[in-house]
Amino acid sequence: MNALILSAVLGVIMMFSSFLLKQKPAVRAVAISGIVLVLLVNLLEMTSQPFLTVDTRGLLVFDHFALVFNTVIFAAVLLYFLLSAPDMEKVGGSYAEYFALIFFILCGVTLVTSFTSLLTLFLGIEIISIPLYILTGSDKRNLKSNEAALKYFLMGSFSTGLMLMGIALLYGAWGTFSTEAPALLASMPPVLVVAGMSLVFFAMAFKVSAAPFHFWTPDVYDGAPTVFTSFMATVVKGAVFAGFIRLFDHAFGAQQPQWQFWVAVITVVTLFVGNITAVFQQSVKRMLAYSSIAQAGFMLFALYAMNAAGKEGILLYTAAYSFASIGIFAVLARMNDYTFDGFNGLARTAPLVAGALTVFLLSLAGIPLTAGFIAKFYMLKAALTTPGSTWLVIFAVLMAAVSVYYYFRVIRAMYFREPGESPAPVFPGFFKWTLALLALLVILLGVFPELLLGRLYF
Repeated sequence: MNALILSAVLGVIMMFSSFLLKQKPAVRAVAISGIVLVLLVNLLEMTSQPFLTVDTRGLLVFDHFALVFNTVIFAAVLLYFLLSAPDMEKVGGSYAEYFALIFFILCGVTLVTSFTSLLTLFLGIEIISIPLYILTGSDKRNLKSNEAALKYFLMGSFSTGLMLMGIALLYGAWGTFSTEAPALLASMPPVLVVAGMSLVFFAMAFKVSAAPFHFWTPDVYDGAPTVFTSFMATVVKGAVFAGFIRLFDHAFGAQQPQWQFWVAVITVVTLFVGNITAVFQQSVKRMLAYSSIAQAGFMLFALYAMNAAGKEGILLYTAAYSFASIGIFAVLARMNDYTFDGFNGLARTAPLVAGALTVFLLSLAGIPLTAGFIAKFYMLKAALTTPGSTWLVIFAVLMAAVSVYYYFRVIRAMYFREPGESPAPVFPGFFKWTLALLALLVILLGVFPELLLGRLYF
């Protein structure tokens, strides 16, 4: 609760700093200091030392899973600020407002990871979504950015309508918005429950870009400013997945045999569409957009299994995927050419950056000794504990093998191609060493996953 309140306060502070602070480095320093403070406050709450104790009337429960998950999210945002905050200056003149919107999104993230009421879930999703529409269209000089924002807004509004209708049907069945009422499950009218659960499922699947509700993702990720695509594809996706799993675990756990097969079908379609389509992309940014769809397919294993290993897996997967993707998008935002040819010879012009980028790509591909490998392992392990899931795990492994091809295309361009004639991108010293430390963190989590997972139990 402390992180929620502080994020809201910092959002307001960043709004006022737009005219109180004239220098952009000062605005950036306030934002970085703010997210560090949010992270520290959340860590204190994890150790049962909150600054404030607020009675949420049962609408929010900050259990250990939610607090640990929020810690991963806030750590990812801190790394995002350190690497990408300077690139926000290139988007437009509303520099401080961009940080304000991000802090407001973190308020929604905290609600989504901690809700116990369908109304709180809806508010959290909307607090996340509305600032994202603005950030997507923040580059007003770019027609693709404007088009992406309009498409995202229209599709997002439609999914919001589906969610509201599903919540209304569930309220008609339960007589309450609470997701903590398992005693009502046996007496719920089947038609209302199935219809409401289906609509909410479709809406949440849209938010995490699971197929066949993924059609907005490539255009929105490609059209949005690269620096904000990084935030959308990592922090937001991970947080919504946490809410997705929390909802189905608490509210629909008794119906798992009914919806588990359909989750498996959507997982298969998501993995297939994301990986196969990414193979044919010529733009690295668009390839990463389809890659994020494929990564969502692996994250759906936690929903499919709905067990302790699945919860550990989604926590580790969010950290691994977010850290690696933030690093890749930070480099991409500084590139002059977004095609694969734009990375030609990068290992010669910027060897440290190319080395870190290689670690991130290997992690996304699931190569051993990286966080991405151990995260995929936990997801497959969670699925294998469910009877009859061997076929699904085999298919996922095959799709992971396909992903190696398009990730290694970038590595091949960096190490086995000659640099192009265009000017090489400029990477400041602080940026390069921060990127190297992030790559080290990805390897560290791959070798010692208990550094993160151990926090769930202690």
